[in-house]
Amino acid sequence: MKSRKKLQFSASLLAKVGTWRAIKRYPARETIFSQADPADALFYIRKGRVKLTVVSNRGKQAVIAILGAGDFFGEGCLSGQLVRTSRAAAMSECSLVRLEKTVAIATVHSEPAFAELFLHYLLSRNIRIEEDLIDQLFNSSEKRLARVLLLLAKFGTEGEPEATIPKVSQQTLAEMIGTTRSRVSFFMNRFRKMGFIEYKNGLEVRSSLLNVLLKD
Repeated sequence: MKSRKKLQFSASLLAKVGTWRAIKRYPARETIFSQADPADALFYIRKGRVKLTVVSNRGKQAVIAILGAGDFFGEGCLSGQLVRTSRAAAMSECSLVRLEKTVAIATVHSEPAFAELFLHYLLSRNIRIEEDLIDQLFNSSEKRLARVLLLLAKFGTEGEPEATIPKVSQQTLAEMIGTTRSRVSFFMNRFRKMGFIEYKNGLEVRSSLLNVLLKD
C-alpha cells in the first residue's frame, strides 16, 4: 500500500468557482443520485463518506467504492455519460461541492489549480482500480477484507490514519470484496481475537492488520 498525497479543494479555489457551484449537505443514508438518473454534475466531498453501489438487471448489488473527504465522484458526466451507472448515498453526514457539468468542464480549462486537483484524483483512482483488480484476481477473501479495512482507515495515505472508522456493515464489506457475509463475520472475529481490530464507538483498525497482507 503506497503513500499517496491528497490535494485539497481550497477555500480560495472554491471562491473562484463562485456562484456556479452549490454546497450541498446530506444526512446519513440519504441518496445523492440513483442509478439511471441524468448524469449532469460532478461532486467533490468536503466532509463525510459516500458509498457507490451498482445493481445488476437481476437485482444483485455490489459496492464499488466508499469515498471520503478529498474525493470526487460522478465524473462520468464529463466523458459523455448521459445517465448514472451507479447509486451514490451518504454513509454519514456529508458536505459536498456540486458542480454542474458545463461549469466543471469550463473550470478544468480556466483554473489550473482545479485541473491539477482533478487530474491527481483521476490518476489516483486509476491506480486504485488496477490494485482492486489485482486484489480480486490473486488474493484470498481474507487478504481482500484486510486491505479494504486498512484503506477505510486511510493507512497508506498522507497524514495520520483514522483511529476509528464509522460503522460499516458486514454485508457492505462482503459486497466490496466479493464474498459472503458469513465469511466476513468469520474473518472479522479472527482479526478481533488476534488484536488487529477492536469494536469501540466504531471500528478501530490497527496497523498490525498489515501482517495479514504480508503473509504468504
